Amino acid sequence: VAVEDYGADALRFALLTGSTPGNDMKLSMQRVEAGRNFANKLWNATRFVVHNLDDSYDAQDVAKAASSWREYPDALSIADRWILSRHHRLIGEVNRLIDHYQFGEAGRQLHEFVWGEFCDWYIEMAKVPLYSGDKAESSRTQAVLVYVLERTLRLLHPFMPFATEEIWQHLPHEGEALIVAPWPEADALDKVAEEQMEPIMEMVRAIR
Repeated sequence: VAVEDYGADALRFALLTGSTPGNDMKLSMQRVEAGRNFANKLWNATRFVVHNLDDSYDAQDVAKAASSWREYPDALSIADRWILSRHHRLIGEVNRLIDHYQFGEAGRQLHEFVWGEFCDWYIEMAKVPLYSGDKAESSRTQAVLVYVLERTLRLLHPFMPFATEEIWQHLPHEGEALIVAPWPEADALDKVAEEQMEPIMEMVRAIR
């Protein structure tokens, strides 16, 4: 019933994130529904990203942009630097948790990053440069959006293989399938950007 109503990925994600090693679990249909909602969130985020890409945009554009970020990090905005640092921190944490068989916690951290940081914060902040009319700002933001989303889908693939494979095919990418794409490796963190973003986010929360 859970698969028929909510999909195999929703059930898989609920099972992985709803248990801890060594403990029995009672399957909650609310968790399965939440897994379905999370998959929908991924679809909506991808639609936003793809809708704001130029028709000719491809994986090589993202690779060139990522290379330039490492050489000229000051060319990025604080929001860009923040989400990239948070993304690399996520990769390190997910790898550590999986190495210790903490699959549930790894899935929960992926959920929190996608929903709470990428979608609720960065996508909203990205709308300003995307719609500013400045070609350079728009291109930079497009690259960051694709880079973070595509690599996050790689991390999520073991947890939600069907949805992530289908979503990944709509993004600029290299290779034929997500299942054989290289596993992401964490890059250097930008603690300064993370510290500078925190009071801004606190101010927004207070206004809300």
